[in-house]
Amino acid sequence: MEEDKLRLALRIAGNVTSVLLYAAPIITFRRVIRKQSTEGFSCVPYVVTLMTTILYFWYGLPIVSYKWENITVVTICGVGALLESSFVLIYFCFASPKGKARILTIKFSKMQRIVILMVVGLIIVISITILVSASILRDHHHRKVFVGSIGLVVATAMYGSPLVVVKQVLQTKSVEFMPFYLSLFSFLSSSLWGPYGLLGHDPFIALPNLLGSPLGFFQLVIYCIYRKRRTHQKPISEIDLEKNGEIKKSNQSN
Repeated sequence: MEEDKLRLALRIAGNVTSVLLYAAPIITFRRVIRKQSTEGFSCVPYVVTLMTTILYFWYGLPIVSYKWENITVVTICGVGALLESSFVLIYFCFASPKGKARILTIKFSKMQRIVILMVVGLIIVISITILVSASILRDHHHRKVFVGSIGLVVATAMYGSPLVVVKQVLQTKSVEFMPFYLSLFSFLSSSLWGPYGLLGHDPFIALPNLLGSPLGFFQLVIYCIYRKRRTHQKPISEIDLEKNGEIKKSNQSN
């Protein structure tokens, strides 16, 4: 009975932090829309999170899980998938070279091509997962193992995806493009869902979150170290372009 109460408390708290985790990029994308540029923000965390939410949405449905034992996972991941889809679309629109919102364009920028490749990869992985689990595997146990194993890998990548900007943080000594709330709610969410998965004897919920918790903590440590450093640094790509331009000018003058 006490274990059930603890699971209920973890589930409620986990739901709240998960909603905050999926909604955290709203702050980032308000800035993107206002400046009409993705600046130095990376698209990786949002595409990986989108893939995670879709996989676990499928994992929680009765076709994979037994009846509605993971109804909470379905509802939370459904909300997360909608939010992350909108973030990826906004990122794509404002990733053009001139920083203008463009969807129907013949020539894509480098960042737009990256987003397209990542989304195509996402669609392929999701399609294969759904096809195999729905058509080939015949029982809930094998479906949960198959879908859960893929979800475990992708969810771990989701919690670690903000680390893609750590190199930029170390180079610029600035956390301007490392969203704090994304790291904070990532840490809190994984710290709650990990014990919930352990109590429910579900390794495919427990393991990625137990791995995600220290990853989230590490991101917060990096943020605390550099948060008081100089901000509003230019993206690394812009700095490199300016350096190349200066080198060309000096060569021409000589």
